[in-house]
Amino acid sequence: MNSAINENLVREIVKEVLAKMGRAPQAEAAPAPSPRAPAPREKVARGRFGVFQDVDEACAAAKASFLKLKEQGVAARVKVIEIVKRMSTENAEPWGRMELEETKIGRLDHKIEKLKILAQVPGVEFLHPAGLSGDHGITLEEYTPFGVIGAVTPSTHSIPTLTGNIVSMVAAGNAVVFNPHPAAVRCAVHAVRAYNQAIHRELGIENLVCVMENPTVEGFQALAKNPEVSLLAVTGGPGVVRAAMGSGKRAVCAGPGNPPR
Repeated sequence: MNSAINENLVREIVKEVLAKMGRAPQAEAAPAPSPRAPAPREKVARGRFGVFQDVDEACAAAKASFLKLKEQGVAARVKVIEIVKRMSTENAEPWGRMELEETKIGRLDHKIEKLKILAQVPGVEFLHPAGLSGDHGITLEEYTPFGVIGAVTPSTHSIPTLTGNIVSMVAAGNAVVFNPHPAAVRCAVHAVRAYNQAIHRELGIENLVCVMENPTVEGFQALAKNPEVSLLAVTGGPGVVRAAMGSGKRAVCAGPGNPPR
């Protein structure tokens, strides 16, 4: 008698015994489905008008805003730059005073003048496409954006630096995530929120300029590693410049402008 017959015989005997005991045989339980790994959760931006606690959320929001800017074309870039320059000039005195009170660095008249002079920073007019034609066809050379830029700003002139960066970066079609110096974060957050509110009213883009509300060294490292960030732009001391240059990302860095005391 082979094993298949033995198995059937045992099954019949068990069925008969259970019937005599007044119990119906239970159906064989189906094998439990193998557990599935939970689907990865999509990052949802929880910031409001560019102010974020989480680096990855800020980068995701900036990427979405970059795509919206791209859809609206160069005219939208021009509008953003007009907004930022106008607000920088109109708020030069209160924002300069706010920055001085927070950082305790510099002079009020210098703070104010740095914000006013940003109206002279070139925007899209600085971009010049080049065309060549010849016997074998036409070549067009035109600049394209990186996408999301990760930026670090100093304590010495927080709002002027981020404002000048916004003009240049948005003119080239990019969005930006700032990791400001902790000693000048309050004024940076204030300016970024105000800029985004005005941009959102005009263009419907909420997070074109993002800022970390609680900047840390670990936050900068996460910003540098984030896959959405294609370029780093750093204004700061030797330590943060070295970190940016060693991040593996393309980086544009400006070290300390003041000589040692």
